[in-house]
Amino acid sequence: MSNTTELLVIGGGPGGYAAAFFAADKGMQVTLVNKEENPGGVCLYRGCIPSKALLHIAKLLREAEEATKWGVTFCKPEIDLDKLREFKDNVVKKQVGGLGQLSKQRKINYIQGTATFVNSNTVYVDKADGTKDEIKFKHAILATGSVPATIPGLNINSDRLMDSTGALELPDIPEKMLVVGGGYIGLELGSVYAAIGSKVTVVEMMDGLLPGADRDMVRVLERSIKEKMENVYLNTKVVSMEDKRDHIQVTFEGDKVKEKVQKFDRVLVSIGRKPVTKGLGLENTKVGVTDRGFVEVNEKLQTADPNIYAIGDIVGNPMLAHKASAEGKVAVEAILGHKVAFEPAAIPAVVFTDPELAWAGLTETEAKDRGISVEIAKFPWGASGRATTLDRNDGLTKLIIDPETDRVLGMGMVGVGAGDMIAEGALAVEMAALARDVALTIHPHPTLSETVMEAAETYFGESVHIYRPKRK
Repeated sequence: MSNTTELLVIGGGPGGYAAAFFAADKGMQVTLVNKEENPGGVCLYRGCIPSKALLHIAKLLREAEEATKWGVTFCKPEIDLDKLREFKDNVVKKQVGGLGQLSKQRKINYIQGTATFVNSNTVYVDKADGTKDEIKFKHAILATGSVPATIPGLNINSDRLMDSTGALELPDIPEKMLVVGGGYIGLELGSVYAAIGSKVTVVEMMDGLLPGADRDMVRVLERSIKEKMENVYLNTKVVSMEDKRDHIQVTFEGDKVKEKVQKFDRVLVSIGRKPVTKGLGLENTKVGVTDRGFVEVNEKLQTADPNIYAIGDIVGNPMLAHKASAEGKVAVEAILGHKVAFEPAAIPAVVFTDPELAWAGLTETEAKDRGISVEIAKFPWGASGRATTLDRNDGLTKLIIDPETDRVLGMGMVGVGAGDMIAEGALAVEMAALARDVALTIHPHPTLSETVMEAAETYFGESVHIYRPKRK
């Protein structure tokens, strides 16, 4: 069959479906092509949503264990993996089912299948039912996302070797588990397995966890991670892995590792993600692709082929769902002829460990690397009444401020619920708020959000709950 559409969106993740829904709301005729039965992408099916469901369970288990010091003792929890999976799967089904309904309500032509470009205004779609469609489009938005990266030479053929997708399936509770990669995916999933009973070892080739993140924030998290994990090896490489049927034998290279050869029941490789741009027929268009597989776009998310736009993971870091959604809307606006550009002042990032770590805008680390003069205002959660009531003083709120203008350039936060509060920092950066604006904004008491206000007050030497000499 041959069809025509005003806008073709390829990929149904948070970038693709957000673009498709927004375009339909703007009155455009939209066709959305996606591999799954409903929109959702990696984020909903195999990433953000299922991992957060499991992290919720992990947090509950840890709190039950910690409750003994508050005078409350629970029986030792029994883990029913089948019910755990069922809970996680039901969360996913509810979310993607809702997106399917929203797609129908917007009268989007949803096609389950994969698209391949024939030229700059035509694709062939191999549909899930075995048939094939030809679709001619006026404009297209590429939103094909990313897949887990692998380590060359270490991708052994073993059922015991997992990527993030496999780890989310919870095949069992391994007695000993190795997580290769100390980034946010490895730490989140490692935390889940540690909470349900595995002895987890994390190995990271850099000198710290979460490379690139603010070191003040990471130091707080590292203390917690090292308490939960069996081992954390930094400045260490995995040089070989061998499948020994009942375990994987791993050889390490690093000064801090006493046992260079160790056995693990399962190994999770989480060293990042790579864009999905191969096999799309982009060579039949004018779309430019870098050596690393990323699609080249301008500030409007337009590729070198004027009919084709690209958003999300395939256009580069940060590979975050909310960044893809925002890009999708900009691309649609550009297609409609509006004067727009994707140039946010802050894209918040969250690591959903316990404690959570989040940041938005400029970090102190980035400021040092770029030679930008900044002043730092911190409020430790040891001085927070709300954090004390939760017995969670292991937190820190930090503002990055321009000393010349007092403008808030960034915010970092580590602690319980940091991911839900970082949006205040993103808003402050985006609207060019001054530290005085934040300090004068009355925050409810007792809450953790007060730490943002008090961090701003410390900049002026006016915080009620900690003492810092007034700025000169």
